[in-house]
Amino acid sequence: MKDSPDVLVIGGGATGTGIARDLVLRGVGVMLVERDGLSSGASSRSHGLLHSGARYAEADRVGAEECITENEILRSIAGACIRDTGGLFVQLPEDDADYFDAKREACEEIGIETTLLSGQEARALAPDLSPQTERAMWVPDGVVYPSRLCAANAADAEQHGATIHPHAPLKDLIVENGSVVKAVIGGAVDRAVEPGFVINAAGAWAGAVAAMAGLTVEMAPSRGVMVSVDYDGLGPALNRCRNPDDGDIVVPHEDEAVLGTTSVPVSDPDDYEQADWEIETSVRECAAMLPPVAEAPALRTWWGVRPLYAPDERTGGGRRGISRGFFVLDHATDGVENALSIVGGKLTTYRQMAEAATDRVCKTLGVDASCETAARPLPGADAPERLDAFVAAYDAQGPTDADVTGAPTAPTPASQRSRPSS
Repeated sequence: MKDSPDVLVIGGGATGTGIARDLVLRGVGVMLVERDGLSSGASSRSHGLLHSGARYAEADRVGAEECITENEILRSIAGACIRDTGGLFVQLPEDDADYFDAKREACEEIGIETTLLSGQEARALAPDLSPQTERAMWVPDGVVYPSRLCAANAADAEQHGATIHPHAPLKDLIVENGSVVKAVIGGAVDRAVEPGFVINAAGAWAGAVAAMAGLTVEMAPSRGVMVSVDYDGLGPALNRCRNPDDGDIVVPHEDEAVLGTTSVPVSDPDDYEQADWEIETSVRECAAMLPPVAEAPALRTWWGVRPLYAPDERTGGGRRGISRGFFVLDHATDGVENALSIVGGKLTTYRQMAEAATDRVCKTLGVDASCETAARPLPGADAPERLDAFVAAYDAQGPTDADVTGAPTAPTPASQRSRPSS
């Protein structure tokens, strides 16, 4: 199976590791490859907000419904991979009251719980909230620790027979007679394998992976900055209640607050500018909601690249209007029978994305088995130290949750131990 896996998953972020877990629990043989350690792409370079769906409620009902469904599932299966903080959508004097009302009405129609709060009531939950706050809306937002989430999915997949390679970059895909017949893998694998099926879960790099097989997947990646500052005890996550814009989210950690973010188109997810204005804008705009962060010491700053899919995107302009929904692209319609790409989506909806991709592959392979991941707790969910051992074992550490996850020495996963090359 190691040299001829049933399915090769390319990409070790939340979606890729979620797919590997889902597939192997349905009895499908899996090999997963990632080039720079698990979650090294968008997953662990995000702001780490566990979306309730409220951010998208009035503009993207389907996306909001996906978020609240998966939010509730993660609360039941993910344990210490998430943190239940609640969230506030904050209206300042310059913000449109009608937009606030429309968002709350949309949340109620979808089934996203809300509580209307006066400015004074909101400040009781977040005492440093701007005194200019006119009102706020409580929603069931939270925090995701993506390093733990990806590592736990990978650990469960491997415990059930998958092979996980955190440092094994894909070099090429060889297509013959309408099928991928070989995948050339470098790094720790350093050989060609012959998969029965290939899933491209490479995020912002999905276009480059598809191109190796002569396929076109039109990505429109955008970069965004996050700044983590020294700030203790925020409590709820904060969202500015306005059309999504730069610097409108503050995500609480125990002793830090993550400020973000910007949205700037990039042409290459490996090579892009990291501009000072993005940092300055994010801090300034977040400080409008939470004034003390303007002077709080910055502890770390990082950029992530959103894996946006936009086949009709034109060069230039902002990309905030591009759908945050996900898409399963079956490349049989493009002449490659045993390949699909899963693109777009949000960290919160990774499990649903994995289920959708796995359903499609199982149908093609003739596997009659249902998804178990919505009801099956992740390993280590109730043991943070075990989760952090998984993070170390798979080199899954990222800046999003670097203050939370440790990096203890851990046994090398079975798939990473030395073995004869083919």
